[in-house]
Amino acid sequence: MEASTQTIQQIEHTLHKVIAKFPPDAEPVMTDIHLQVNNYTGEIRTYNDDDEELDRDVIEQWIKSPDENFYEDIVPILRQCIESLRPSIMQMSIMQPFSFVLIDEYHETLQDLVIMDSDETVMLDGTLLNGFDADLDFFIEQLLEG
Repeated sequence: MEASTQTIQQIEHTLHKVIAKFPPDAEPVMTDIHLQVNNYTGEIRTYNDDDEELDRDVIEQWIKSPDENFYEDIVPILRQCIESLRPSIMQMSIMQPFSFVLIDEYHETLQDLVIMDSDETVMLDGTLLNGFDADLDFFIEQLLEG
């Protein structure tokens, strides 16, 4: 999916409103930022860890999206928008490290988008973590046997 200039602007506008909720001079809080996107209505909502809605907007390009891989296709777009606002995001009054997470309508994690920590941004790739649970289980099993 190719994001239009308007789509990028709408996402960044939403992120700017979230950034404004955490001014640099405020007392730091511990939370992640959760993004929930509805591919039928085009709505993007943002939440904190307590499921309190921070903002909502409509991404017109995403209304009634027929794309079968919609959520996989929007991940790079969301990451690009987050990265473009990195200087402002890093000044938010959120304790580091914190994450931007794509969630579904039940608030279950679909994809970790970005982990922000000091001057470093870590982009998570789902393929990197595939099989990690099995590898960890095998390692612990071997450790306990030996």
